[in-house]
Amino acid sequence: MTEHVKTELDGGVLTVTLARADKKNALTDAMYGALADALDRAESDAAVRVVLLQGDGDSFTAGNDLADFAAQSTGSFKGEKQVFRFLRSLAKATRPIVAAVQGNAVGVGTTMLLHCDLVYLADTARLLTPFVNLALVPEAASSLLLPARVGHARAYAMFALGEPVDGATAVNIGLANAVVPAAELRARARAAAEALAKRPLGALAHTKGLMRDRERIAEQMSREGVIFQERLKTAEAREAFAAFAERRQPDFSKVVG
Repeated sequence: MTEHVKTELDGGVLTVTLARADKKNALTDAMYGALADALDRAESDAAVRVVLLQGDGDSFTAGNDLADFAAQSTGSFKGEKQVFRFLRSLAKATRPIVAAVQGNAVGVGTTMLLHCDLVYLADTARLLTPFVNLALVPEAASSLLLPARVGHARAYAMFALGEPVDGATAVNIGLANAVVPAAELRARARAAAEALAKRPLGALAHTKGLMRDRERIAEQMSREGVIFQERLKTAEAREAFAAFAERRQPDFSKVVG
């Protein structure tokens, strides 16, 4: 585990908290590994009946730590890419997953919600999937799941234009269950998780399985992952990350590939 991902098991609910508030809960490779460990624990520990995901501070997560992305784009990153373990764990999860989302949920912060069974948003929530802005492609099988959920036109705008979605809109288009005042968010999500923890676990697992094509989801994740890793090494990605580091707008007009 890492200090930036905290877990607590109480009443059958495994609460997993992103605790890197000073960095808007940007996800490092170590944090992905800790998240994967938590989901794997949920599958193997009979005491865990529900997983509750939440984040400290004013943001759910700023998405992937761009320093890791930049290192991968230059070939200097030597980690195991624990993000792939986390995504695989999401794809095969049988336990119900509840999410409590406040502030910005960027990139994987939004796409992971497509694998959650109940999603509650604070009135401050904004969902963003700016993959193309970073010269990348969608991940977490979101290129399959998001169009299926919200339609091709809206999904493309979210991916290609990076258009943010506020809480009310997210509920209206089927990305979340409810919007609540920020002060009530954790209590609302916790109450839902506790309600699920009292339901028959086998019935919940089969219901989730019937609603998800796990093999197709895993296959799409694999396809996305190959292209994503290729994109990280492109000149476009290097320009995107350099522009971010230099606090300027990227210029892709003279960059090919």
